[in-house]
Amino acid sequence: MAADVKRIAAIIATEVNARAEQVAAAIGLLDEGATVPFIARYRKEVTGGLDDTQLRLLAERLIYVRELDARRDTIIESIRSQGKLTEELETAIAAITTKAELEDIYLPYKPKRRTRAEIARERGLAPLAEAILADRAAVPAELAAAYLTDEVPDVKTALDGARDIIAEGFAENAELLGRLRNHMKERAFLRAKVVDGKQEAGAKFSDYFEHVERWANVPSHRALAMLRGRNEDFLSLDIEVDADDTSPVKPVERMIADAYGIGRAGAGDQWLAEVAGWTWRVKLSLSLSLDLMRELREKSEEEAIRVFARNLKDLLLAAPAGSRATMGLDPGIRTGVKVAIIDQTGKLLDTTTVYPFPPRNDVRGTQAELARLILKHKVELVAIGNGTGSRETERLVADMLTDMPSPKPLKVIVSEAGASVYSASEMAANEFPNLDVSLRGAVSIARRLQDPLAELVKIEPKSIGVGQYQHDVDQYRLGRSLEAVVEDAVNAVGVDLNTASAALLARVSGVGSSLAEAIIAHRDATGPFASRKDLLKVSRLGQRTFEQCAGFLRIPNGAEPLDASAVHPEAYGVAKKIVAACGRDLRTLMGDSAALKALDPRVFVDERFGLPTVRDIIAELEKPGRDPRPEFKTATFADGIDDIKDLKPGMVLEGTVTNVAAFGAFVDIGVHQDGLVHLSQLADRFVKDAHEVVKAGDVVKVRVVDVDIKRKRIGLTMRKHDDGAARPAAPSRDDRSPPRGGGKSFSKPASSDKGEQGAFGAALAEAMKRK
Repeated sequence: MAADVKRIAAIIATEVNARAEQVAAAIGLLDEGATVPFIARYRKEVTGGLDDTQLRLLAERLIYVRELDARRDTIIESIRSQGKLTEELETAIAAITTKAELEDIYLPYKPKRRTRAEIARERGLAPLAEAILADRAAVPAELAAAYLTDEVPDVKTALDGARDIIAEGFAENAELLGRLRNHMKERAFLRAKVVDGKQEAGAKFSDYFEHVERWANVPSHRALAMLRGRNEDFLSLDIEVDADDTSPVKPVERMIADAYGIGRAGAGDQWLAEVAGWTWRVKLSLSLSLDLMRELREKSEEEAIRVFARNLKDLLLAAPAGSRATMGLDPGIRTGVKVAIIDQTGKLLDTTTVYPFPPRNDVRGTQAELARLILKHKVELVAIGNGTGSRETERLVADMLTDMPSPKPLKVIVSEAGASVYSASEMAANEFPNLDVSLRGAVSIARRLQDPLAELVKIEPKSIGVGQYQHDVDQYRLGRSLEAVVEDAVNAVGVDLNTASAALLARVSGVGSSLAEAIIAHRDATGPFASRKDLLKVSRLGQRTFEQCAGFLRIPNGAEPLDASAVHPEAYGVAKKIVAACGRDLRTLMGDSAALKALDPRVFVDERFGLPTVRDIIAELEKPGRDPRPEFKTATFADGIDDIKDLKPGMVLEGTVTNVAAFGAFVDIGVHQDGLVHLSQLADRFVKDAHEVVKAGDVVKVRVVDVDIKRKRIGLTMRKHDDGAARPAAPSRDDRSPPRGGGKSFSKPASSDKGEQGAFGAALAEAMKRK
């Protein structure tokens, strides 16, 4: 087992930019059940300081390598059972590092249905195939005459059987397959075409009705868009390789011939060259094209999942408005505006529904009721959902606040993404069994303004709506990635043990849903936890779980001040040595940065706790229980700009980034349709990755560039200097030239005579297939 871990650690080390011994230590901790947040925060000495990003990649690669090893063992056992395992073959299999290569080498030994080559061998034609390969000067037809039988009545049948045997050998040559696959990756083009008769029904895929681009350069969002079009039967997709090569023998066919030393001199060579071409056309072209299509999907899904995960992290770690009484408004036109009031802890105080819009039009009654509730409950924040009726509701609230005395509450537009999912969930029903589903949404909207993280953990991450083609990707991989993001976010912020919901507690390192419910039950039965060590009184929460979770759970204003910090209970002794060295009371020392910075951390290092942990403890004492999230701020939407029809090119507006994709960022500017800031429009410099400039939740200034009311597309720019047509950089001619047979480049430059607005139309056409 130790040797196995050492071998795996050596494989993964270079990928995570770490030493093999660091990786081996991390693998050991993961195998013992430690979580990534716990290892990253409290086991730095063990791993040599691997951070959470490295550890997440390490954990993912560990899964892949172990799956590869399991498959390797299965294949070796299969070949051994056939009596075909040689020392050389076993060594070759042991050296393989990818699943694709492993399946290539297994092909000749893989149990399969009775093939044409197998039938030919049963008819005694294997020696004929060997003879043709051995004597290139001989005429294959003359050699075949010696193999005629009742089952092989003529020369053509004999040669066809020999061809099947030889072609199967070509198609199962792992080294050759690898070379052909690499050649295709470099030279292949992806061609999309509309299915005849589907032009009107598949209009949303019109950008790909006649589209060609190099396979290696297809970005994730375009690949997933085309794959969706194919899955919905609007597009056909083909991999074309060497389509622009006019020579009689294609490069791929020459590669097959060269692998077996096939020339053009002898009759045998000429016959084998034809077999090489036939093998490519009949066997390898389709199978390798499927391989490339599968790899394109996997790469695109990986990128889409990465984008979703990063957006989710930004959303979860968005700035909380804080513990203030909040009014949540879930807008509705005909069904009314649902209202919920929560106190500073998130406890529901009051609910109602008002009807300011048609058919009732009770504007005055609505304003009076909202004002009464604000004054009664001393509301400091008004959270307005961004769905249908949002801007109308915001305007109504703004008019009401104008006539109210100070201090007036702050109104904020809040994303409703996932609120309806939560409202109808079992969790919401358990939390508010006697509350109408529609009113639960208003509660969620109010709470997610107070603390986005605490509320969003109640919603399945895939329902939050910051993904790119999220329904088209592998749902298991997506779920695993998003769950990791939520776990990291919750543990980075920390959780108040005495106020946290079961949903939030379940995300704490080592806890899970069952123990979270047990903690809540214990808290309800015995009252608030007085100290972290009281956790050990919870049913089924043992020492091992306590070790994992204690550092991430906080008890503000408890008997032990360190319980409110991120200092782990196991290290309280070190913290108290630091306090003693300062000659101060712990409560007065906490927060005194000057006194703590004057200490030499090396003095407090001992056999168990090294310099990284001591430094973390001192930093935590400087800012105990510090929240890594940014300061709260909100966008102010422009008055009178409530609908896409109100937009005009040149308008400068403020908005909130709702989603960041590979091709740019979507921004809510208050018109019920997010606008797109294309990658080329994010800054007055080249931007390779949109996340270099913005993240979900950022408040940004944008200028309207292009408005397409019919297709509900809004083009925005964040460029400060209007220096003419700011179009996306066009790819090189080699990247975008289609192979012979027509087609057009997708990424062609926009017409220069239309200036920036026309240029952006091209960018929108490329990018706006958002979901």
